[in-house]
Amino acid sequence: MRKYKFMNNLGLKIIALVFSAFLWLIVVNLDNPVSSSTFTNIPVTIVNDDIITSAGDVYQVLGDQSVSVVVYANRKVRQNLSADDIVATADIKEMDTSTGLVPVKITIPEYSGDYESAEAVPRNLQIQREKSGRKVLSLSVRTDGDPRDGYIFGQMTVQPENVTITGPESILEQIDRAVANVDTTDIYEDTRASAELVLYDSDGNVISQNQLENNLGEDGITVSIEMLELKSVPVTVNVSGTPAEGYNFTGCTSEPETVQICGKSDVIDAIDEITLPSSVLDINGADSPIERTVNITPYLPEGVSLADENSGNVKITAMIEQDGTRTINFLVSSIVINNLSENLKVSYEPDAEITMTFSGEQDRLNVLDISNAVSVDLDGYTQPGTYDIPVNVTLPEGITMTSEVTVRITLEEDTENDAENQTDTDTNSSSDQEDTENSSGQEEQQTE
Repeated sequence: MRKYKFMNNLGLKIIALVFSAFLWLIVVNLDNPVSSSTFTNIPVTIVNDDIITSAGDVYQVLGDQSVSVVVYANRKVRQNLSADDIVATADIKEMDTSTGLVPVKITIPEYSGDYESAEAVPRNLQIQREKSGRKVLSLSVRTDGDPRDGYIFGQMTVQPENVTITGPESILEQIDRAVANVDTTDIYEDTRASAELVLYDSDGNVISQNQLENNLGEDGITVSIEMLELKSVPVTVNVSGTPAEGYNFTGCTSEPETVQICGKSDVIDAIDEITLPSSVLDINGADSPIERTVNITPYLPEGVSLADENSGNVKITAMIEQDGTRTINFLVSSIVINNLSENLKVSYEPDAEITMTFSGEQDRLNVLDISNAVSVDLDGYTQPGTYDIPVNVTLPEGITMTSEVTVRITLEEDTENDAENQTDTDTNSSSDQEDTENSSGQEEQQTE
C-alpha cells in the first residue's frame, strides 16, 4: 500500500488555499457589500461649553444645530441602523477661535467596530461668542380665545409683574415687550390660569427663546382674570321745567336707545335701565325739540361700567310739540310694501327713519298707534332704481297728517327669485312632458 504524504505537491496546495480564501472574500462581499447610507437632521450636542459661560459670555450657533451623517458599513449593519443610534458632538475645546468653527464628531456606540466610517455634513458648527446681558421687562396680558357669550373680561392681574431675561446682548436688544399669553376660550367665571411667556420685537415678530433664560422658575406665570356679565338696558331721561304756553312735552328719545353695561351678575341682574336725572335737561319755556349730548358714565350705578368705554356719549331729545300736534319717528323697515314686482326686491339703509307729524284732538293724538298703519304702493315701479315714494298712513277719524311724507327706497333685481321661478318653470315643463308621454302611451295601448 502506498502511503499518503502531506508534503507532496505542496505548492499547488498553497495556491489552492489562497484561491479559496480569495473566493470566500468575493462571495462575502457580493452577499454583504460595504456601501454608504445618509441620515439627516441629526442633532449636535455641544460639550464643554462652560469654557465660554464661565467667562461670563454666551454663545449661539449660526445656522442649524443639526447635520447629515454619511455612514459606510456593510448591508447588514446599514439595514439595522437608525438615526437614533447616531451621536453627534461638538467639543468647544476644539473650536478655532479665529473662525468660531467647531468640528463635529460622529460616533455610533451600539455598532462600535461594525462600521468603517461615519462623517458629518457639514463637518463643523460655527459658534458666535458674545457678551451676556440682562433685561427686566414688565409683563402684559394677551388673551387667546373668546369668553362665553354674554360675558366680558374685567380686570386682569399677572404674577409676577416683571420678568428678567438673560442671554446674548444682540438678542436682548431686539426684545421690545414681554407678554403673558393665556388661554381664555369659553370662560365665564373668575379664573386663575397659567400663561406662556412670549417675547416680541418692535415689529410684533416673536423672538425665539432658545438662547435665552428667565427667572420664572417652576412656578411660571399666573394670570388672575375677572369675568363680568354683559347686559343691554334702555336709557331713560327725566326733564325739568315746563314748555312754553300752547306747547306740550311728549317724551324723550335717546340715540342709541340702549347701552351695553357690564358688572358682576348679582349687580347686573338688579338693573333694568340707566336713568338720567332731570338736571341734565331743562325744557322750561321750550317751543321746539331740545337736543343734548350727555356722557352717561357718571350716572351708572356702583359696580357697573360700560362694556365699551368709548360709548358713553348719548344724544337725548326732548320732544316739544304744539297743542293738537304729535310727531312720530317711524322705522323704514316697518313700512308695509304693497304691489312689489316679482322680479324686484326692496333695500334701504339700516335703521333709516321717516318723521311724520299729525294734528287733531290732543287726547286722541296721545294714544295714536300707527305701528301697522304705514305702507307704500309700488304699483307702476317695475324697473330697478332709487325712488322717493309717497307714504300712506291709515288714520282714525279726527286725525290728519300735516304734510305729505315720502320715503327713499331702492329697487333691485331679485336674482334669487328669478332662479326659483326658472326652477319652477323647468319642473312644470318636465311634468307637462311626462303627462304628454303618458297620454301618448295610453293612446297607443288603446289602439292595439
